Amino acid sequence: MKRWYEEGLQFECTRCGNCCTGAPGYVWVTEREQFAIAGRLGLPLDEFQRRYTKLVGLRLSLLERPNGDCVFLGAEGGCSIQQVKPRQCVAFPFWPRILASRKNWREIALECEGIGQGPRYEADEIDVMLDMTNPRDVLCRILPKAKRAPA
Repeated sequence: MKRWYEEGLQFECTRCGNCCTGAPGYVWVTEREQFAIAGRLGLPLDEFQRRYTKLVGLRLSLLERPNGDCVFLGAEGGCSIQQVKPRQCVAFPFWPRILASRKNWREIALECEGIGQGPRYEADEIDVMLDMTNPRDVLCRILPKAKRAPA
């Protein structure tokens, strides 16, 4: 079956922060990501978990502010933990529900100014990003902005 994004897609994160705002949701964090974020913040793991996460079922998600913004959205926009942000954040907008159809991609492009900008990602690279078993470091090798953005 031919993928609708067979010709590739352009994207470059502008660090506008739009993906970190809005309706409440979940940003799942693995144990490895928790250790990385805690280390970046100079906190013991248990304190990081108490201050910045919530238990949802059996998984931890980052907290949100009362307005739905991510707790790590900086005052000037952009992620305050950019260099260690979770895989889920690194992968945006290459999420399965967004790439399920061209219509979904176009709709999210109304909120994300980086869609249609910057480098073109080939369909095979997009498939790697869609594979949720691939860890953050694999995605960072594909998405250059994710690994070189300043903290």
